[in-house]
Amino acid sequence: MALDTVLIAESSPDTPQPWRELGLKEDEYLRIREILGRRPTSSELAMYSVMWSEHCSYKSSKIHLRQFGEKAPKSDALLVGIGENAGVVDVGQGYAVTFKVESHNHPSFIEPYQGAATGVGGIVRDILTMGARPVAILDPLRFGSADAPDTKRVLPGVVAGIGGYGNCIGVPTVGGEVIFDKSYLGNPLVNALCVGVMKHEDIKLARASGAGNLVVLFGAKTGGDGIGGVSVLASETFDDKKPTKRPAVQVGDPFTEKVLIECSLEIFKEDLVVGIQDLGGAGLSCATSELASAGTGGMRIALDRVPLRDANLSPEEILMSESQERMCAVVPPNKIDRFLEICKKWDVVATVIGEVTSGVRLEITWHGEVIVDVPPRTVAHDGPVYNRPFQRPSTQEELVANGAERLSRPKSGSEISAAIIDLISSPNMADKSWITSQYDRYVQGNTVAAGPSDAAVIRIDEQSFLGVAVATDCNGRFCKLDPYVGTQLALAEAVRNIAATGAQPLAITNCLNFGSPEDPGVMWQFAESVRALADGALEMGLPVTGGNVSFYNQTGDVAILPTPVVGVLGVIDDVRRAIPYKFTGAKDLILLGETLEELSGGEWADRQGHLGGIPPRVDLQRELALARFMFAQRDYIAAAHDLSDGGLVIALLEMLLNSQTGATISIHGDPFMHLFSESAGRILLAVNPEDANYLVGKATDAGITTTRLGKSGGENFEVSGVCSISMLHIRDANQSTIPALFS
Repeated sequence: MALDTVLIAESSPDTPQPWRELGLKEDEYLRIREILGRRPTSSELAMYSVMWSEHCSYKSSKIHLRQFGEKAPKSDALLVGIGENAGVVDVGQGYAVTFKVESHNHPSFIEPYQGAATGVGGIVRDILTMGARPVAILDPLRFGSADAPDTKRVLPGVVAGIGGYGNCIGVPTVGGEVIFDKSYLGNPLVNALCVGVMKHEDIKLARASGAGNLVVLFGAKTGGDGIGGVSVLASETFDDKKPTKRPAVQVGDPFTEKVLIECSLEIFKEDLVVGIQDLGGAGLSCATSELASAGTGGMRIALDRVPLRDANLSPEEILMSESQERMCAVVPPNKIDRFLEICKKWDVVATVIGEVTSGVRLEITWHGEVIVDVPPRTVAHDGPVYNRPFQRPSTQEELVANGAERLSRPKSGSEISAAIIDLISSPNMADKSWITSQYDRYVQGNTVAAGPSDAAVIRIDEQSFLGVAVATDCNGRFCKLDPYVGTQLALAEAVRNIAATGAQPLAITNCLNFGSPEDPGVMWQFAESVRALADGALEMGLPVTGGNVSFYNQTGDVAILPTPVVGVLGVIDDVRRAIPYKFTGAKDLILLGETLEELSGGEWADRQGHLGGIPPRVDLQRELALARFMFAQRDYIAAAHDLSDGGLVIALLEMLLNSQTGATISIHGDPFMHLFSESAGRILLAVNPEDANYLVGKATDAGITTTRLGKSGGENFEVSGVCSISMLHIRDANQSTIPALFS
């Protein structure tokens, strides 16, 4: 193929171009021609196509995401907000913490191991580029029905990819979720969250400033893997009825990433860069255009200087490649020798590929010929913006009218016992140790709490014991019933998980996973979800620091459950005072919060094959009151566990199983409703008997409803006058499900 230069493009305006095959709409292609005043070169077309993809440009979601800025609460803690690789918050003592969650859904369906592994690698580099050391990974995962043949293919590969990559780079995987639902069959959700720590003065930004500064590509060489990769793959629906773009999934090398992390941190420590960007989705197209767009001038790149693994790659392929473990830095000329010296020390390939200019264009040459000459902002930030139509589906009314109260429910003691065993052994509620045991949760030596704890707790200072807590949550069924309420329930649960550790909630990130934006019903779900999260963040005073949108999560015309995963970060001044998840010795069991008859969308209803009704009500002020109470009284609480999926019975049994004891409790009223309801705003406490009266009094003073349930101890789980089940039987039922399915 002959080289397509700017001069050739100017002299051959009618040359046919494969814009449609690259995922562009006709009006988008015409807009590119209008911007340039000519047809684009093949390299320019490649850049615009990946950067204007749904995954990179947010063209269907921008109009809604603006609410996170318009409704942003005032926050003294926010240091870097939306727009950079990741948000950054002040956690005190001169420390800053950066965190973000992103998706790698479609690649993980096609190639589970590498899709998940490179998802971890990508989010870790996002955190690294902020100047931070990555200290923790969380992995919110969603799969199809647990017994489906394809789930047996996808889940083990995804888990192995997460564990293999995270373990090798030495970053602990400390939490997340594993949820099964038939809607995710053929379109699993593999979201990855990373947390990083730095000092305030070490924060780095993605911008190319200072004419004459050098542009350096360092890390792995560029190969043919992932050409078009996630940027195109995540921008189209999987459909067996027509051809679909399935380019090669990126291939990760965690050992290269580990060296790149240490090399980068040493470079940052010596203050050798003025701008830094990782190469993830859209590769060099993204890194160069975003750095130039956010800078003060232009940029000139000699693409033929890029180190290649495959010498046969064309310029377009080099620009679109999403090969992993690569970074792009802007380095002053007087610091380049030391920069290259450090890279050599770590055996990291580093090459000067260009420089910042005083102009306003991004120019890319290939052996001296200009193949790209564009205004960088038009590539990186001024892509199309769609105000897609959205409408509440006509089926929604029938869905919410079909509540779980219509279902026949267990009444006798034996029926309730059977329902308890069925729920605790169900794939969603079963013990996930088979999965989490494949992750190194304690590497780096700072993990205070990891799954199954409600939130992961990480120490960030060894002298003061300052730490952070982080959790992710979402019940897609609640969001299907009411995307506004369901999203606020996800936020409430994530905040409650932070509160259950005794930490103070500080900031929010999100990964919004939905079906096709071209479906008005899906766009209604999305619009309601974004509105809910923006409203909830404002009400709770927690800034949204950034996140990710993942559309086209559907197979054919069947969309996944709307799944807006919400991540919340909290700060704890002394991790030694964190409230644990399990306890020892005899304890009083106290329930904080009010239980109402709220079964719709819950785990028990799902076990009956039912989805319908109105989700539990949400009261964010009540959640804040709980969080304040937990922080203030943390020294008097022996253990805590939030109530969410499965209700009181699951929270009790999970705490008892982890504490290796039984309990006897009393229920006043309908035992089934109190055990299985999934009302929000509730936390289960285990307290020393001598502290029980004090805590109940303090909770009452704070306006929090309390219920004395009973006491721990013995070998059975007994509900007085209702049922008694051996804890050994419960343990076997809980622990055998996942290994039987996937071992």
